Amino acid sequence: MTESVKSPFNIQIGDELTWNVQPILHEIRHALRTLLETGNGSIIDLRSIPLAPGEEDTILDALGCGEVHAKLNALGPSEIYETRFSGVWMVTHYNAENDVISRFIEITRFPNILESQREDMTTSLDALEALLDTTPGSDKTETHAETNT
Repeated sequence: MTESVKSPFNIQIGDELTWNVQPILHEIRHALRTLLETGNGSIIDLRSIPLAPGEEDTILDALGCGEVHAKLNALGPSEIYETRFSGVWMVTHYNAENDVISRFIEITRFPNILESQREDMTTSLDALEALLDTTPGSDKTETHAETNT
């Protein structure tokens, strides 16, 4: 038996399968049903569940990758993508060496980490107003831009 390399950020149990892949997929199914019925989301912390080497990859492969993908750089890099199942999101945080330090499956309409914070929007509004106040030719009269939607 070969000794498996253990990451300090993931619980692994040797080379033997834990048989946790199917229960996690069932938990995602139940959480998605609950989201649809009640609007309540769920988060599954993959790094807190005992998984044998390769089982996390099996989960990632089963969920696949959908159309929405975002990269975030706040307190370190993060990657967020919707899986091939709408409402099921994979949120992964990395350290400076690009090692995975946490991975969550969020069952929600939109991951919280991507939602703009009120304080940040207030700061942005102040900055935009300051920019407009110093822009040559700005008469402080509001204009409305048309969008093609």
